[in-house]
Parts: sequence; structure tokens; C-alpha cells
Amino acid sequence: MANSTLRGTKSIHGGNPQYLIEKVIRARIYDSLYWKEQCFALTAESIIDKAIALKSIGGVTDRNTPTPFISLTLKLLQLQPEKEILIEYLLAEEFKYLRALSAFYIRLTFRSLEVYEILEPLMKDYRKLRLAHSGGYTLTYFDEFIDELLTQERVCDIILPRLTGRSVLEETEGLEPRKSLLEEEEEENQREIYSNNSSPRSRYKSRSPSKTPISSPDLRNGSSRGRSKSISSIGSNQSRYISRSPSRSIGSGSDGEEGDTRQRYISRSPSLSPDRMVIDDDDDEKLDGDV
Repeated sequence: MANSTLRGTKSIHGGNPQYLIEKVIRARIYDSLYWKEQCFALTAESIIDKAIALKSIGGVTDRNTPTPFISLTLKLLQLQPEKEILIEYLLAEEFKYLRALSAFYIRLTFRSLEVYEILEPLMKDYRKLRLAHSGGYTLTYFDEFIDELLTQERVCDIILPRLTGRSVLEETEGLEPRKSLLEEEEEENQREIYSNNSSPRSRYKSRSPSKTPISSPDLRNGSSRGRSKSISSIGSNQSRYISRSPSRSIGSGSDGEEGDTRQRYISRSPSLSPDRMVIDDDDDEKLDGDV
């Protein structure tokens, strides 16, 4: 029969896969026109065309009319496609409603560890989705839909199976800790900063000659040499000017003053120097007479 589960299908969560949808909603799906016309004799391959043609997600609308999205979900529970086929559904990024349908089915049927590992990477998808409900249509986003599947108890008017906490799975099942998108962006920024710091330009900057501090021993020695040189030059200049100036005798009193004046005049008049002095005969006679 069209409403019965196929032979050879495995029980999910200890029961018939179709029982994951409540009996009232399941009965309305069987009575709907979409189920009778569009979902008859579908397979795991032909259901892809129906999923691509979807225009919205949701459970039931006005007068408890089931949506095509929930009708195809029930059909997948009947068919029980293999895991590889469902992964191929998820990899079809251009068909967002096919992705949403397969993600909803994985949340209903897979183990908690596999649910986290498969659905969490889908939170990077930020495309818009139309959500059909009893009041009409509203807009949601793909990442919000995945977050509701992981955190809420009821999605698309269907009670979801109990999901084991993530912290418990990290301790018992070895599930890797989740990294948020902000942490990944921070790690990328740090890598860019590290790569910029290790660029050739920074290496050239590090190799550029640094300024020698003022208190270096070379400058201290150089300054002492310059200071001694300047002092010696000042001393030589001073001695030069001192040698040209008239020297004063150390003696005190009148004799000392006369010796100073006499020495001053002798040094300033080169014609009266002892070597060049010439005495006339008249002067000799005067000197003899005085004696």
C-alpha cells in the first residue's frame, strides 16, 4: 500500500519510522491531494525533483492542511534512503529547500552524535527560507532553521526526538568542541597579523641600523678626547698670548717696580737690546770721568 512502510526498512528510535510524525498530522497527509497526486510511487531519486520545486518549509497551514514539505518528509520516512544519498542532498548547495528537507530528516532519524557532526557545518548558510504556518508566510534563515533543529523540541509542528546534550557527547563520545564563527575569524585575523609581521618589509626594518644611545662607551671616549683636545688647544692659545704679554718680576718694592718698567721698555724697543747696543767714544769719556 502507498501509506505503508516498505519491507526491509529498519526501525528508528525503537519503532516504525512513520510514527515520528504525529498520528493526526500523518492522517491529514494521507488524505491530502498533494500526497495522492505528487508523492505516489516516488523513489530516492525521483523525490529530488519534488524537493527542488518546493517554495517553503513548514508543518501545517490553515485548517490543519499539511504542507508539501512535511508530506515529502513522511515519504522519506517510508523510503529510508541511505546515508550517502542524504549527504548528496546536503551537498547540493544551489537547492536550499532540498538541503532543508534532508537536514530535517537527518534530525528525525540519525543518532545524536551524527546530528551534531552533520548539521553544525550547515550553520554557515545564511540564505532566506519561507516558513508556512497557520497565519500565512514568514521569512527565516537557513542557519536559524538549523539552530532550531539543534535546540528546540518542536519544529515544523513536529515533536523532535530527544537529543543528547553536546557537553555529554564531548565527554563520552569524543565529540570535538564547537568553534563559533567569531573564533574562526579571530584566528584568521591573528594569522594575517603574524604573516604581516613576518613579511620581508618588517625584516628589513629589523635589520636597519639602530641609533646608538648617548651613554655608549664609544661616545664617552670620543667626548673625552674632544674635551681634552679642546682644553689643550685652549691652553696652547692661552700660553701663546701669555708669552707675548710683558712678564712681571716677582720682586716687591721700588726696586721691583723699576726692574719691571725697565724690562718693559727693553722688551718693547728692539734697538736697545744688549746685542745691538753701540757706545760712542764721547760716552766712554763721560763714563771715565764719572768714575
